[in-house]
Amino acid sequence: MDSLKLILVALAALWMVYVLVDYLVPFFYGLPAKPTRHARIRKALKLAGLRADETLIDLGCGDGRVLVIAAKEFRAQAIGIDAGPVQVARAWANSQFNGVSAQVQVRWGNFLKADLSNADVVFAYLTSDYVPKLETKLASQLKPGARVVTISFDFSNWEPDAFDEDELIFVYKMPPHAGDLGTFLLKRE
Repeated sequence: MDSLKLILVALAALWMVYVLVDYLVPFFYGLPAKPTRHARIRKALKLAGLRADETLIDLGCGDGRVLVIAAKEFRAQAIGIDAGPVQVARAWANSQFNGVSAQVQVRWGNFLKADLSNADVVFAYLTSDYVPKLETKLASQLKPGARVVTISFDFSNWEPDAFDEDELIFVYKMPPHAGDLGTFLLKRE
C-alpha cells in the first residue's frame, strides 16, 4: 500500500510540474493560453493563400495544431517556435500522431531571436504587446511576397491586404503598406 501511495504522489507531482510549465511559460512571455480553433486556423491559412510549395512559421506554436493543419491540409512545410518545453513536446507529438512529422519541425526558443527569412507565411496568435518588436523584425527579415497572418491583433503601422472581421484575422503582404486597419476599411468601401 505504501508503494501505491508513493506512485500516486509521484504522479501527482509530475502532473503539477507539467501544468505549471504548460501555463507559466506562456504567461511570462505574455502569450495567450487559449489555443486557436481549427476552423479559424483553416480560414486564416486560406486567407493568407498558403500553398503546398511554401514554408509556414508559427510564432508560439503551442500544441502544434497550426503546424499539423498547414502540413496535412495545405501540404506546406511547417516550422513551429515556442519558448515552452512542454509546448514543444506537445507540438512534436501532435505532428507524429497526425503523420506529418516529415513536413514539420518544432524548435524550442524565443521567436524574436529566430531567423524567419525563409518563411513564405508567418502565423502569429499573440498579444499586441509584440507589435513593435515584430513589425521591425518581420519587415527586415521577410522576403517580398511573404505573408504575415495574425489572429486577434493587428500591426498599427501596416495596412492589411486582407481582413476577416468575423474571426479577427489580418493578412499583410511584404513589404508592408503604410497605413492601418482604418485605411484598409476606407479603401474597401
